[in-house]
Amino acid sequence: MDAVMQFFKQVYFGNSVQKYLFSVGIFLAGVVVLIIIEKLIFRKLRKAAEASETKTDDALLTTSEKTVVPLLYLGAFYIAVKQLQLAENVAKLVWSFAVIILTIQITRLIVAVAVNFLEQAWQKSGEAKLKVSKGIITLLRVGVWGLAVVFMLDNLGYNISAVVAGLGISGIAVALAAQTILGDLFNYFVILFDKPFQRGDFIIVGDMLGVVDHIGIKTTRIVSLWGEELVFSNSDLTSSRIKNYKKMERRRVLFKLGVIYQTSSEQLKKIPPAIKGIIEKVEDTVFDRVHFQGYGDFSLNIEIVYYVIGNDYTKYMDIQQKINLAIKDAFEKEGIEFAYPTQLIYTSKVNQPSS
Repeated sequence: MDAVMQFFKQVYFGNSVQKYLFSVGIFLAGVVVLIIIEKLIFRKLRKAAEASETKTDDALLTTSEKTVVPLLYLGAFYIAVKQLQLAENVAKLVWSFAVIILTIQITRLIVAVAVNFLEQAWQKSGEAKLKVSKGIITLLRVGVWGLAVVFMLDNLGYNISAVVAGLGISGIAVALAAQTILGDLFNYFVILFDKPFQRGDFIIVGDMLGVVDHIGIKTTRIVSLWGEELVFSNSDLTSSRIKNYKKMERRRVLFKLGVIYQTSSEQLKKIPPAIKGIIEKVEDTVFDRVHFQGYGDFSLNIEIVYYVIGNDYTKYMDIQQKINLAIKDAFEKEGIEFAYPTQLIYTSKVNQPSS
């Protein structure tokens, strides 16, 4: 027994055998706990992720298993090693190892989450197959890994002031040189996440209109109703007032017609209820009002307002045509004439002097 106790008290490299065994015991206990957590908790999370319809939770769970779990094992190892009294160079080596692994795993986790978020956003906006997505993801990875390397070198004790200063000066120079490009890139993400419009939407920008065909990192392309392609920079679009008809649930229609001044009062009184009845019989319309609006230069003006359910322009024109034809038939039956520009010239006969 005394021999065993003496063995435990023997010191190697500044630590007793007992301390070494205690450190190993802490590490093994941590491993056992982590295995139990991994088997029980992650198994339940995996089942829940498989049962859900979205693929986001599956991707996040897979990423967590590849990054978070190794970090937990690293934590158990680091706690176990900290129980020992290590030489300065060995302690520095362990710290450096922990910093490097920690930086790599956390960076992998950040990149994976960011890439998954971007891919989900592209899929929802119909831009998942864009070639530019690979370029943006590459830029994202380079940027995040660059910051991670700077962070790692700083924690390893290297003087990175000159590096940071150089990066700052270079970044300012690049930003000034590529200010327009960076602005368009930033506004691309504004369009991507804020979704003022999406591919396939019919929009009006100023006096230009058409269907969105392509949303790129610098420009957005719109095919006009006349067939030509309109190219806008993303910065121009985000700073403009845009009318998006794709999101319009119903279209307000206001139109006017005029009848001649010879129309009698009785005929004029029949016009509003007649037009109201015509509009109410047309499917996918909501009648609002019809009024004898006023006296024009050569006509008695009638103003009509109704709504078309939906945003399809062709559907609106079909309904308007049906209403116009029905009004024409109704007016012909009542003997009501539409007005058109006319002028009446009054002349008087002047008596000529007799010779």
